[in-house]
Amino acid sequence: MDALLSLLPVSLPQFALMFAGVAAAYVIFGMAGFGTALVAGPLLANFVPVATIVPLLALLDFAAATASVARDVRHASVGELRRLVPAMVLGSLVGAVVLLRSRPDALLLLLGLFVIAYALYSLSGFRPHRSLPPRSAYVFGTVGGVFSALFGSGGFIYAIYLAGRLRDKNDIRITQSTLIGLATFTRAVFFLAAGVYADSGLLASALMLAPAMLLGTWAGRRITLALSREAFLRLVALVVLASGAVLVVRYFTS
Repeated sequence: MDALLSLLPVSLPQFALMFAGVAAAYVIFGMAGFGTALVAGPLLANFVPVATIVPLLALLDFAAATASVARDVRHASVGELRRLVPAMVLGSLVGAVVLLRSRPDALLLLLGLFVIAYALYSLSGFRPHRSLPPRSAYVFGTVGGVFSALFGSGGFIYAIYLAGRLRDKNDIRITQSTLIGLATFTRAVFFLAAGVYADSGLLASALMLAPAMLLGTWAGRRITLALSREAFLRLVALVVLASGAVLVVRYFTS
């Protein structure tokens, strides 16, 4: 333990704040299957270099998603994954090209406004008689992949689609966690190949924050089990609304 503490890039009081913030972030993840960057990202940016936040959360997100899926794998919708994953991969490639060849700032604002509008619509209580058609997976998967590559935030796009397709709250949560697990695994492999994980301070932070991730994920899952489907969807809509607000703020402050 002392050896790990000596490798941390922050003081012990700062680490305590990081631990609490990460635990809170993974309560959200345990409930909705996404959203850790919204809560943990701004807090971590006060204590560690911004460039290390995405690799750090990639490790924790992958571990959290794997634990969630392993526990409730029967709830993962294989049919939806078959439609979403290829589109997600295609979108990630498109996003990487856009990132390398242009400034995607305008896309950030447009996505934020769209997400806010959808979240407000979801919270309004109005429900159409028909669910989203299966072919819409290709649109949502591609858009989610694009914005995951551009901004590291695409989980709420998949959440919009899954909430419009699946009836069971646990099916939504576990299918979402599976998508996040696949996306973060790919990202972690890239960081590993690039040598990012050669940073002992980053790895020590991940190991020391892992208990916060496990605690938060466990608490979030317990809360979700006590919610009705309607309450769960309202919760997801609130997280999506916060996601959109963060994107709009990021556009005007960047």
